[in-house]
Amino acid sequence: MKKVAVIGAGTMGNGIAHTFAQCGYKVSLIDISEYSLDRGVKTIEKNLDRMVKRERISENDKQNTLANITTFTAMNEGVLGVDLVVEAATENMDIKLKIFTQLDEICAENVILASNTSSISITKIGAATKRPEKVIGMHFMNPVPVMKLVEIIRGYATSNEVTEQIMQLSRDLKKSPVEVNDYPGFVANRILMPMINEAIYTIYEGVAGVEEIDTVMILGMAHPMGPLYLADFIGLDVCLSILEVLHKGFGNPKYAPCPLLVNMVTAGKLGVKSGEGFYDYSEGPKNKKLAEQFVK
Repeated sequence: MKKVAVIGAGTMGNGIAHTFAQCGYKVSLIDISEYSLDRGVKTIEKNLDRMVKRERISENDKQNTLANITTFTAMNEGVLGVDLVVEAATENMDIKLKIFTQLDEICAENVILASNTSSISITKIGAATKRPEKVIGMHFMNPVPVMKLVEIIRGYATSNEVTEQIMQLSRDLKKSPVEVNDYPGFVANRILMPMINEAIYTIYEGVAGVEEIDTVMILGMAHPMGPLYLADFIGLDVCLSILEVLHKGFGNPKYAPCPLLVNMVTAGKLGVKSGEGFYDYSEGPKNKKLAEQFVK
């Protein structure tokens, strides 16, 4: 594989594009919004500047990485000649199924279609195409250029050959892939989201405050950041979406989203990206001090 398309220029999409481009792959970054593409490339450049400053890469490495990325607003143009497409759009079933149906129609038969979904069934996504054996999950962790783990999710029809290819590709990206089977939430979010949900219930029931809960988990359980700050970082809307997938998929009330989480998302308090969640980010970095004390 030498050429990759990434669908979506948001937090995960630009991180995935950055990672592939830094490892020498030609990357087509695709988004329907020119503004999102510009913002995504600026984010990549900012992150590369930080790496240069810390002497992790050279200025030449930075320029080569940026040169490997081309942006597109037309999907049919962006996927021309690619070997792999990684979808990193909104965590919404209908949107993902529509994208994969389109990709199946416009991509060459040999192209592997991967989704960065954090909870949605790869089997169901694959069934929306005529190549389910070439559909697989590549669940990167945020921030993608830094985090080593990639969950590789096999759909019911995903072939052994494709799974092996994507496992090796992940290693070539200097990541540590872990193969998992296709069940709601896979491994990472099946374990993480109930913990975050329980932390939210702990506030909801008046057991302790936000800082106290995060402090207990950092100092007592050696977590690098508290679950409530992590929820803000992930996005409370994303957390809610994943919990709804788990609740529907397993039919177990233990996965039911806390009413406080539902209300916060309804009110538009989504965490870092909206300026307010369990912590206040409304006035920029200076007001993040409260939350940043929990990040080692």
